[in-house]
Amino acid sequence: MLDSTDICILDELSKNSRIKMKELSEKVHLTGPAVGARIAKLEDNGVIEGYTIKVNQAKLGFYIHALINIYTKSTLHEPYLSFIKTQETYIINNYKISGDSCYILECKFPSNAILDEFLVNLNKHANYKLSIIINK
Repeated sequence: MLDSTDICILDELSKNSRIKMKELSEKVHLTGPAVGARIAKLEDNGVIEGYTIKVNQAKLGFYIHALINIYTKSTLHEPYLSFIKTQETYIINNYKISGDSCYILECKFPSNAILDEFLVNLNKHANYKLSIIINK
C-alpha cells in the first residue's frame, strides 16, 4: 500500500523524471537515501514501470494530432492490426477498448494530405470516426 509520501514522490517524478534526488528529497521532506530506497521499492513492486520523455511532435514536423475511433468490419481484427503495423510513423498509441468502437487510435501527421491518404488506406480495413485535437 502506498502512503502519502510515496504518492508525493510519484507526483514529482511524473512532473520531472530527471529531478535531482536532493531536490526531490527536499520536496517530500526525507533524506536522499530514504527517497532513493522508496523509489527502488516502487520500481521493485512494479509501481514505477519505467521513465520516459515527452516529445513535442509539432517541432518534429507532425502538426496534426488526431484521435480515430476504429470500427472493424468483422470480428477478425488482424487485417486492421497488420495495417497499423505498417503505419508506425504516424501511430502514437493504439488502444483496444470497450464501447461503441473497437479501438482508439492516437496519431500524428505532418499534413492533411498525408492524413487523407492514411484514412483512405485505413478504410480498406475498418470504418472510423476522426477527431482532430485542437489544443490541450
